[in-house]
Amino acid sequence: MQQSILSWMKYGIPEPDSLVWGFLRLGGEHSDLSAQHGGNLYRLSAESGRPSGEIIDFSANINPLGPPEWLRPLISSQIHMLAHYPDPECTQLMEAAALRYKVSGDEILFGNGSSEIIHCLTRIIDAKRAVITTPSYSDYAQATRLAGLNVASSPLRRDRGFALDTGELETRLQDDEIVFIGQPNNPTGMIVETGLLRELAGRHPGTTFIIDEAFADFVSDMESIIVDRPVNVVVLCSLTKFYAIPGLRLGCAIGEADLVQRAKRNLPPWSVNTLAQAVGTIALADRDYAIRTRELVDAGRNRLMNELGNIPGLDVYEGKANFLLVRINRGDFDAHELARRLIKEGIAIRVCDNFEGLDNRFFRVAVRTEAENALLIRSMRTVMGVPAHNVPQRKKPAIMFQGTSSNAGKSVLTAGLCRVLLQDGYHVAPFKAQNMSLNSYVTHDNGEMGRAQVVQAQACRIDPDTRMNPVLIKPNSDTNSQIIIRGKPEGNMDFGAYTKHKAAIFEEVKKSYDSLASEYDVLVLEGAGSPGEVNLKSRDIVNMNMARYAQAPVLLVGDIDRGGVYASYVGTMEVLSEWERAQIAGFIVNRFRGTASLLEDAHDYILRHTGRPVIGVVPYLRDLGLPEEDSVSFKAGVFDKSNPEGEYVDIALVDLPHISNFTDFDSLRVEPDVRLRIIRTPSELGTPNAVIIPGSKNVLGDMLYLQKTGLHDKLMDLAKTGEVEIVGVCGGYQILGRDISDPYCIESTGQTLPALGLLPVSTVLAPEKKLACVSARHLPTGARLNGYEIHHGVTVHGEAVPYIEKENGEQIGSSLKNGLIWGTYLHGVFDADEFRRWFIDKLRVRRGLDPIGHVCAVYDIEPALDRLANVVRESMDLNKIYRIMGLC
Repeated sequence: MQQSILSWMKYGIPEPDSLVWGFLRLGGEHSDLSAQHGGNLYRLSAESGRPSGEIIDFSANINPLGPPEWLRPLISSQIHMLAHYPDPECTQLMEAAALRYKVSGDEILFGNGSSEIIHCLTRIIDAKRAVITTPSYSDYAQATRLAGLNVASSPLRRDRGFALDTGELETRLQDDEIVFIGQPNNPTGMIVETGLLRELAGRHPGTTFIIDEAFADFVSDMESIIVDRPVNVVVLCSLTKFYAIPGLRLGCAIGEADLVQRAKRNLPPWSVNTLAQAVGTIALADRDYAIRTRELVDAGRNRLMNELGNIPGLDVYEGKANFLLVRINRGDFDAHELARRLIKEGIAIRVCDNFEGLDNRFFRVAVRTEAENALLIRSMRTVMGVPAHNVPQRKKPAIMFQGTSSNAGKSVLTAGLCRVLLQDGYHVAPFKAQNMSLNSYVTHDNGEMGRAQVVQAQACRIDPDTRMNPVLIKPNSDTNSQIIIRGKPEGNMDFGAYTKHKAAIFEEVKKSYDSLASEYDVLVLEGAGSPGEVNLKSRDIVNMNMARYAQAPVLLVGDIDRGGVYASYVGTMEVLSEWERAQIAGFIVNRFRGTASLLEDAHDYILRHTGRPVIGVVPYLRDLGLPEEDSVSFKAGVFDKSNPEGEYVDIALVDLPHISNFTDFDSLRVEPDVRLRIIRTPSELGTPNAVIIPGSKNVLGDMLYLQKTGLHDKLMDLAKTGEVEIVGVCGGYQILGRDISDPYCIESTGQTLPALGLLPVSTVLAPEKKLACVSARHLPTGARLNGYEIHHGVTVHGEAVPYIEKENGEQIGSSLKNGLIWGTYLHGVFDADEFRRWFIDKLRVRRGLDPIGHVCAVYDIEPALDRLANVVRESMDLNKIYRIMGLC
């Protein structure tokens, strides 16, 4: 934050966090910023020695849901109106309030916060004194005294739980006063039956009752006195607390028209600014936000009340608002000491001894999010020396990489940080809640998971585990995908069907995360796509919702090589809600070619605009040697290997529309004498030494693709030459056969299609998916092979020659007698160094070159992971990242 402040000071402009959202945080009761109110994070930051962003503020009673989703785009859309004066009549805001409260517009008064209205009313109401129930909001007495009125207190009795006794209050009335009543009252949270207030007002027509309903919207099923309001009652409504925007300053009062008109004449012109008017107009119509708020507050308050009540030495008053009043009944320390100890833990509470009628044993806490409330209880038990009692434990340290887009480099950076943490002595694991990829892997317990998390697990030097990727989505058409949950297929679903199951699936995701986290010190999470995809955010289980559940700060990764990276950062931040923005800890500039110091001006701009720093600039990494997560880079041509120097063999890899597990061929790219080409058309195919048909998630669809493009005929022509080796892996193996049947409608409406007919085998697609880790033997050479099977097909090998078989003797690959055409279900068949060299040497001989006869390249990603870790250390601010994670 200090760096951000200095960045803005260069331009003579306050830092954005302090200018806008600092005020949001500073808004205590009616957002008075003096020391007598809660929410002063600047003072708390100075006292604790912590940045304000690291303090969880229970001292200010702001909506734990945070500002509505529409707030930021609305404000952005209204900035151009700041060139004009605000509407002095608040016309649209007035119409919205009249509709919401079902009153006439001339009964509504708006001000720059409720405090301004309170100070105005005490000056214009014809009264000799004020009667204030105590303890209560301190501005009542302050405004009354400034207006020159005497103040009489009507104490609320502790032995009655601070409940208001209207009969006792009535004994103090003389029909010449203003009476202030909080409904619910602050700091006690107590409410009084609305009917009793109406009756009291009816019996005292000479008294003006100001009923402060600033917190009423937080209370479920509370009847507002706005309904059937007596003529001598003024109702205060604070819009900014409920919508978590006290920095905008917007208060409202509803009373008799003549009083309202007098008040308007005594308020400054343009008291309500343009942005506040726009926000208030929309807020008054947002009923869904109100419902969600009350549900959250009711549940949170009840849990917090129970947990606080279970701590020995605390008395909790059963308020109905979004805060709780608590009294300490221990002689060894008071509320000041409790606050002093808690602020060292990064938690602020409101000591209440400056409320009339309360002493230094009282404090107040706001209801915040479930995780924050749990942290408060844990910390209170710790500082009070009370053993934990069924209190949720703090989440393991974690961090998440999210991207401004797909293929921004999240997977690689996740693997890199995993290896760095491992090298620094942490027991670390990767996690990605949901992965959409056709590039999968089978674990030792025969579960299927994304290949990227397998690489990340290797970076951690741990076995791949389906808990690391509990949801795998494998598209098999433009609209349908196979859904894999915890390694097992759950069937095919379109987007609508999957969405209906999202809530239940997210519960499975959370179980997987918690189970994995229980076994490791640190977790590094990866998001998917972009958190800014507004059409998907509400149903998200992999980006911000997962980050919030894991309590993982987020580093937003952008690919500068594509261009527009800084606009992507700003744009992503602009479409995030406030709680999502709060998850973002900083930015990572990825794939930069050049001198990082040239980016400093851009980084200053980003810091000023977003309040978040750039934490790393990662260089463009060529030929890193790690498998790609999905087919984005493959389709873009990154997978192609250019002509090697000297003698080489030419291998063409067919790019099928539904290609899967293309990383089966990564190992060929490390060989010095192999040119590997990706081909999509007959003209690109040419006359290579070998053609490989890879795996497919829709074999029938890809077979039709080969026919439609002419690749089918071109492959048949190459086969007739007797000079080109044609290989099929998994789906490619099925395509080499005579026919493929789909009687169970796995990929079609039950079709049977002729295949290439290059191998005398036939395949029937079966409902049960075969998932297995495999140890096998290449029969012509005896070479040992290891890999895995993932397929629906059952293949009858017929008269084909056995080519690869499992240890149990089961055939898993076939060939023609001359070995020129062969196929296998074994994914990873080329990963074995000796077999791969034998295969390449065979192609060399056929091309007229001498065989090399020994292994030239070892396919091992360990050196690549160590190189990647070195890059991460050099290009990212690891000290800052470790602090963000809570590791130092």
